Amino acid sequence: MKLDAETLPQLEIATPSYDRSQIGVGIVHFGVGGFHRAHQAMYIDRLLEQGKATEWGICGVGLLPGDRRMAEVMSAQDGLYTLLLEKPDGTREARVIGSIVDYRYGPDDPEGVIELLAAPSTRIISLTITEGGYHLDALPEVSVFALVTEALARRRERGVTAPTIVSCDNIEGNGDVARTAFTTYAERTDPELAEWINTHTRFPNSMVDRITPVTTPEVIGTVAAEFGVDDQWPVVAEPFTSWVLEDSFSDGRPPLEDVGVLLVDDVTPYELMKLRLLNAGHQALCYFAYLAGYRLVHDAAADPLFAEFLRRYMDSEATPTLQPVPGIDLDDYKRTLIERFANPGVRDTIARLCYGSSDRIPQWLVPVVRENLESGAPVRLSAAVVASWARYDEGVDEQGGPIDVQDSRADVLVPLAKAQRENPTSFLEYRELFGDLVTHERFVQDYTWALDSLHRVGARATLEALVDGGTS
Repeated sequence: MKLDAETLPQLEIATPSYDRSQIGVGIVHFGVGGFHRAHQAMYIDRLLEQGKATEWGICGVGLLPGDRRMAEVMSAQDGLYTLLLEKPDGTREARVIGSIVDYRYGPDDPEGVIELLAAPSTRIISLTITEGGYHLDALPEVSVFALVTEALARRRERGVTAPTIVSCDNIEGNGDVARTAFTTYAERTDPELAEWINTHTRFPNSMVDRITPVTTPEVIGTVAAEFGVDDQWPVVAEPFTSWVLEDSFSDGRPPLEDVGVLLVDDVTPYELMKLRLLNAGHQALCYFAYLAGYRLVHDAAADPLFAEFLRRYMDSEATPTLQPVPGIDLDDYKRTLIERFANPGVRDTIARLCYGSSDRIPQWLVPVVRENLESGAPVRLSAAVVASWARYDEGVDEQGGPIDVQDSRADVLVPLAKAQRENPTSFLEYRELFGDLVTHERFVQDYTWALDSLHRVGARATLEALVDGGTS
């Protein structure tokens, strides 16, 4: 059955019991991809289900060319979509999410989006624009920075309270990064506005966590076959979800603590835990796995050799760089992480984890390396992960097949990677990403050993040597 507001009462899965026509827009969200719909929108849906936060409905905004398709689907389905949870035991749970009550495609009506952002009822502007989305170079004419900054200028002129801007991207200090990006952008044209933003707009840091693979035709088919819902863009996720959010808001917030969000004074320990264990753990897995012939994350994570390598990276190199994390059992968290990676129902792809590496490795893994170099702790496994990325970016797998390197810097990185058989440190010499790492002899020694091993004996044998403690 086609999914829309009219058919909602006829569906045989869980659907919103609240009256969506009575939900006001209090949150405008940029980047309505799978993760937002499986995470933040799901939490707001839970609140609405409890009869709370009726003024905190979401209006999604898309700006990229690919978002036009999302606009068409959201329009056809009245903002509704199915969240499909894949459990490790093979069972599934489905619910229709109703918290996105409006959607705009920004390039079609930038003025309408600006006025929505400037409205007093919009009290939170949230973002999942990816790690690379905060770069201010070569922005399109209609960008999140242009729209939000103009809206903030209008709020200032009209005496409207500043909103809270909440980054939900996987960046260390994501709120601080967002503050810098927006104030820097405003500074270019209106320094007084930049000062107003810096003074009045809150940018809380947050830690978000839920593995959410890309929606495939198979997911759409499963939702139709097993649950009788014709949904053009469902979202699939693991059952686990977590959101830790700094309790710092300009103009109020929903009672998120009532649906499991952890509101804290300092997100730093939690975000470091997630970025350096889960996110960097994904990077530790994906390049070795792809080179070894794996294409699905759960297959690689279920391989005892890969699982052991992951656990050793987490224990010996990542964990020593973490702060105490109140309320979290780190050993249990790490064990659960590998179980989550190995969930066969999620069917996450290795290629997705390899995507956009130049925005990921420098944010998630390089800080681990730097702290361990400074403290004298081991960097052998982290160096091997960077080497596996460099080997992957050569664009040819171990069977001689092509690798489609999807990265914004691929035109620079692929030639550097191809040059490393003659110059083993050519990739590492790209200082825009690695800074002075190439000058640290201990790191370079571990890196060049791993790269040479990958060339000589391949990914699996290299991992076996690393797990056994060998470096030659």
